[in-house]
Amino acid sequence: MSHTLTTRRRLRAASGAALAALLLAAGCTSNTPESSSSDSEADTKAVSANDDPGKKVVIGFSGPAADHGWLAAINSSALEEAKKYSDVELKTAEGTNDANQQISQIETFINDKVDAIVLLPTDGAALTDVAVKAMEAGIPVINVDREFSSPFAARATILGDNYGMGVSAGTYACKIVEEKNLQDPVIAEIAGLDSLPLTQDRSKGFKDALKSCGQTVDNRVAAEFTVETGEEAASNLLQAAPKIDIIWNHDDDQGVGVKAAFDNADRHEFAFIGGAGSANAMRWIQDGEMEATVLYPPTQAADGIRLARLVAQNKGLSDLVQVEVPKRIVLNAPVVTKENVDQYIDRGFES
Repeated sequence: MSHTLTTRRRLRAASGAALAALLLAAGCTSNTPESSSSDSEADTKAVSANDDPGKKVVIGFSGPAADHGWLAAINSSALEEAKKYSDVELKTAEGTNDANQQISQIETFINDKVDAIVLLPTDGAALTDVAVKAMEAGIPVINVDREFSSPFAARATILGDNYGMGVSAGTYACKIVEEKNLQDPVIAEIAGLDSLPLTQDRSKGFKDALKSCGQTVDNRVAAEFTVETGEEAASNLLQAAPKIDIIWNHDDDQGVGVKAAFDNADRHEFAFIGGAGSANAMRWIQDGEMEATVLYPPTQAADGIRLARLVAQNKGLSDLVQVEVPKRIVLNAPVVTKENVDQYIDRGFES
């Protein structure tokens, strides 16, 4: 009896080893991610098939007028992302800065019974009611960059991190102060439109981060996110401050004018930090004409298209255990320097 049991155990062990080897081989040749033997077949499919063609969905996209390099990149990234999926039909509305026109665009999408809407509103508050109307019609809305004023207006919201941009810029400025052993450094800031909450958030983040190393903003001016106003604001700053150690400019589009002012005045004694992540800023970093820039990803609308497709197809994010798309996603604001610029320059937008 003992010999028989031992033989059976050996046979079971051998069978188990053979089965394990077979599963291992399948895992090595499969296109799906490796999973533990305890994972069910349904779980494996749920996390591996998101990019496989699924139910055909129609997505309506309404974005801003492309009168700014970053905004143009927002629109183009959405269009390019939609082209990657054979199961997505994208209906695009003309870019606009007119809230009433954009409201009309969303109403058209509702009447057309699209499967989802991706919307970067000209004004979050002004577009809230029509977004709620879409949601009540059973059309999920993906809110991009500028938030609505009601939680009922969007199925999901994807945002850049304006406060985080300021924190990243200020933290990097503190690093420069420490590495260069700067005594009583003069730190300057060139903001965007001061009336906008995003500008206020960026400035607050910068100020808060500087506190961590005992520093403050000594000189501050504001521009209007354009090349012309950037040059004018930077010229005024240089006249007011004969010595500067570090400058953070909020926006790389207005940074074209900011850098022109630096070049015209032949002032380059400071570490120049930018914001948003334009391709020309990254080329300046490569050439040693700029210290760094802080990203505000122009791929938010592309991510919005992906999220809209997943929501419309009742899928979740494959890298999360949670089976549904999250309600709110805030993207990171990394610092791009000479050491890592090659990782980001291909996604930089042209100013």
